[in-house]
Amino acid sequence: MKLGRHVMRHYRGAPNAFARELFDPLPGRYNVLAELLSFAQNRRWRSAMVNRVAWSRPQLVLDVACGPCAVAIHLTRLTDARIVGVDLSETMLRKGQANVDAANLANRISLVVGLGEQLPFADAAFDALTFTYLLRYVKDPQATLVELARVVKPGGPIASLDFAVPSRFGWRVAWWWYTRAVLPVAGYLTGGRAWWDAGRFLGPSISMHNRQFTILWTVAAWQRAGIEHVEYRPMSLGGGVVMSGYRKG
Repeated sequence: MKLGRHVMRHYRGAPNAFARELFDPLPGRYNVLAELLSFAQNRRWRSAMVNRVAWSRPQLVLDVACGPCAVAIHLTRLTDARIVGVDLSETMLRKGQANVDAANLANRISLVVGLGEQLPFADAAFDALTFTYLLRYVKDPQATLVELARVVKPGGPIASLDFAVPSRFGWRVAWWWYTRAVLPVAGYLTGGRAWWDAGRFLGPSISMHNRQFTILWTVAAWQRAGIEHVEYRPMSLGGGVVMSGYRKG
């Protein structure tokens, strides 16, 4: 995959297909590389998101864009809940299933192939919901948020994690150079061509998404989707953001 105008057009026009193409080669070392390439911040961000739903003691949680199941496994450590993980990549789910089996959690975590904007579940089926790095890979973030909220019981917590762009000029410049120069090279050295491609795409995609869908727009979109008491917490000088709220009763 060469990063250019045709790539960005494909990303904008068919984000589900693009995400599948991008992530299918990555699951073998996804969790390790995610920690290395974020300077170990990914785990801290994930913990902050999981804490936003774990306190409510849910019995059934949906984890959307679950990937290799790091969030789902984390949820089992902090709750007694059963977890359903959904992802559009079958190769990611195969790696996720291997991780679940290795952790002896097959009785608590089940995995389903599916799209965040077309969930195969009934209304109000889950006590809580998490989603990670999802909205950049859907065509209509607002409609996706409506669909995510649909499957959560009234009053149930919803939390998300995504990348962001630092607001302070100095940190924003440093972030720009890191995502455009360091990240692709580090990805290639530790994970090969597939991670070079992912590294080259990541920074421009985050910048483009955050220009079009600002944090304030996203907060309003959550509210329009029927989620109330929406809060957000910038992470690591603004490089990530954890957002949370509750399904309106």
